[in-house]
Amino acid sequence: MEKETILIVDDEKEIRDLIEIYLKNEGYEVLMASTGLEAIEIVQNKKLDLIILDIMMPVVSGIDACIKIREQHNTPIIMLSAKVEDIDKILGLSVGADDYLTKPFNPLELIARVKAQLRRFKKLNNNTSSPKVLEEGVLKMNLEAGKVYKNEMEISLTPTEYNILKLLWVNKGMVFKIETIYERVWEQEYFDNNNTVMVHIRKLREKIEDNPRIPDYIFTVWGVGYKFGE
Repeated sequence: MEKETILIVDDEKEIRDLIEIYLKNEGYEVLMASTGLEAIEIVQNKKLDLIILDIMMPVVSGIDACIKIREQHNTPIIMLSAKVEDIDKILGLSVGADDYLTKPFNPLELIARVKAQLRRFKKLNNNTSSPKVLEEGVLKMNLEAGKVYKNEMEISLTPTEYNILKLLWVNKGMVFKIETIYERVWEQEYFDNNNTVMVHIRKLREKIEDNPRIPDYIFTVWGVGYKFGE
């Protein structure tokens, strides 16, 4: 069985080495980069299963690197940052990261998040069930291919955005609490003041709705959560 390959991007060698030890103990193949530019070059030339990307790096930041990577790849990205402000987390998630972890972090928590992201990405890309297509207005979701289309044009979604849309759409009309969405999609226990779901819903609406402020597909049920369809 081929090992899954993970790229660690951080300008601090001590952090890279620490993460590498834990990942290799779990049986993963590890590549490392010390700059955002180096990370972009590796992504263009290597098949990766996941990227751990630090935000605060000189020259090319993790944010800029994430934007560039997302132009062509939907590889899961976990962002790291020494900053604790919500705005940094929101920014990281908004440019396409799937998860976010604040330094200093528990390496075991990082490993748990790595495994969760890899499980979700594998499910997304290895769906062998009979062909299923969901259609609503000008929107179409091919559950077998793991693709979403608007007006017959494919929409580029991150794995997390896709899984949120799938959860809501497959259960059309059902209202999901934010806590439930997080626990079902991220496969982790929800914690208070976690705005991760809200950020991803906003980005998802920007991609699938004609007017994100007046949605046709993903509706907010105030005080409860979100649902797909009226």
